[in-house]
Amino acid sequence: MIISINQPAYIPWLGYYERIVNSDLHIVLNHVQFEKNSFINRNKILTKHGSTWLTIPSTRSNNEKRIHEYTTINNKKWINAHLKTLNQNYSKTKYFKKYFEEIQKILTKSINEENLSQIINNMNLFLLKELDINTKIEYSNELSIESKKSELILDICNHFKSKTYLSGINGKEYLELDDFNKNGIEVLFQNYKHPEYYQPTNKFHPYLSVLDLLFNEGKNSLEIIKQGSSYIK
Repeated sequence: MIISINQPAYIPWLGYYERIVNSDLHIVLNHVQFEKNSFINRNKILTKHGSTWLTIPSTRSNNEKRIHEYTTINNKKWINAHLKTLNQNYSKTKYFKKYFEEIQKILTKSINEENLSQIINNMNLFLLKELDINTKIEYSNELSIESKKSELILDICNHFKSKTYLSGINGKEYLELDDFNKNGIEVLFQNYKHPEYYQPTNKFHPYLSVLDLLFNEGKNSLEIIKQGSSYIK
């Protein structure tokens, strides 16, 4: 059993999906506290002036809330703005029509949805389907595991009897590897080598939302994502 764990993310980058596709099981870590200025509720797309953020706004009353409790505001305003920005910057790409109509439907249906996690999850399930990624998905708020940091990751791995954990590179900063070794769990750290793909620009712009890849490369997207696979111990 190979497991990966990540906080939910809005239209995330390629490396997010690379760990998922290389896992037997992916855990959406949605019961921990929301991190301000993270990629949970925002990501970047490409414009003719460079990259720009698409952000889902929220109120200050969300402070100290867990991710799955987090709420959004002004949905109609930000959804219309996101759709307009995507249309303005990607309408001429080869695969725009293939994906945009469904993206528009998903976001439009979210106008009356207050829960941030649900909006993100609806979009992510669509993106996983379009990328042809069939990894099983579970959600940490349904597990009743309340440990913290390294112990939390270890407890989730043990809960699912995982023998390999695919960690983000930042896991090197806090994971207690001796504890994982004692439990017979191998930890591999993602060392993603961002692949280049077609963009209608003179200079390639990495670390954008996966939407940039899908609009430009369509059905080739998953193979391009896999090209960046690299792990270190």
